[in-house]
Amino acid sequence: MYRVFEALDELVAIVEEARSVPMTAGCVVPRGDVLELLDDIKDSIPGELDDAQDVLDQRDSLVGNAREHAENVISKADSESDAVMGHARAEADRILSEAKAQADRMVDEAGAHGNQLVDEATAEAHRLSTSAAREFDAVTGRARAEAQRTIDSANNSYDKSVADGIAEQQRLVSEAEVVAASKSEAERIIDAAHAEADRLRGDCDIYVDEKLAQFEEILTGTLRSVNRGRHQLRTGAGMHDYVEYPRSVDEPPAPRGGASSSRDVADEPGSRLAV
Repeated sequence: MYRVFEALDELVAIVEEARSVPMTAGCVVPRGDVLELLDDIKDSIPGELDDAQDVLDQRDSLVGNAREHAENVISKADSESDAVMGHARAEADRILSEAKAQADRMVDEAGAHGNQLVDEATAEAHRLSTSAAREFDAVTGRARAEAQRTIDSANNSYDKSVADGIAEQQRLVSEAEVVAASKSEAERIIDAAHAEADRLRGDCDIYVDEKLAQFEEILTGTLRSVNRGRHQLRTGAGMHDYVEYPRSVDEPPAPRGGASSSRDVADEPGSRLAV
């Protein structure tokens, strides 16, 4: 490119120094030098300029082709995008429908299982309540019978002691020196009989109170187990632990989660409550 500018400068100098043609604006230049400089300029011009000129000549055609190709690409991309979006939307709807159906099925199964657990817990609580009521009636009946038997025995002892004292007093009434002693002995026997009757009556009350306290512990444990079962049902904990209940008032309840008795307690009513 430097030779091009140099040749142009020489050509300008030749034209400026050329002799003028009289009566005209023209001049006389050496043809050979000018042609030689023009050949140098032509040879020094890079080939890229010719290619650039060709590109400029074909610019509109290239721009049109590029614009058409871009439009085709954009249209194809839009079509593919619409197809992908439609497929994705259909797949999302299908997945959403399946998830909703699965959720509904799980909710139905959970509701059915919860209702089953509630029904089983209600039936077990009713059975335990009935068993506890029967046990209470049995214990109360035995306590009343024992108290009545003790009272009857005390009354019999009292009547016998009174009769013996009266008989002894009547036998000794003729003997003046032993009348006071007989009377004192009779009073002592009567006091002892009263004391024995009071003691037996107190023992009977203690026995009844102990049995009622044991029955109260059984009812308290049963109520605690029922409340715990209801709480676990509400929180979804399920049925995992068991509480062993005694077969009678004399047998204390087994600890929660402890080993069961050597006897098969599962066959006896009211022996186990699932919570």
